[in-house]
Amino acid sequence: RLLLERALKICERTLGPDHPGTANSLNSLASLLQDQGDLPAARPLYERALTIREQVLGPDHPDTANSLNNLAVLLRDQGDLPAARLLFKRALKICERVLGPEHPTTGRIKRHLASLDQGTGRSGGASGPT
Repeated sequence: RLLLERALKICERTLGPDHPGTANSLNSLASLLQDQGDLPAARPLYERALTIREQVLGPDHPDTANSLNNLAVLLRDQGDLPAARLLFKRALKICERVLGPEHPTTGRIKRHLASLDQGTGRSGGASGPT
């Protein structure tokens, strides 16, 4: 954790607080915190990474979709299933449009959405209307 925190500080200082590389460092630290079970600490880092990617790379960039997916997984793990579903659907739309319906990243997000829908008793899953 300490190394990732140091790497983030270096990125913020050398690249700037709104650089895609800084978003990558935020994402890495958030992922570690999530893996360690510290979901409350991971959430603002994922949110900040998403904001940077939306502003710098645009709302339809694959990295933005990745940030949406990461935040959706965290929200799912925190029990906020409606918010997670919205983010998964948004990420899926981006990936289908930019990467195509057969891309592995698109498939991963489809599986996340289908799993969420199955767990909440929704029908239609990832192939239903968006």
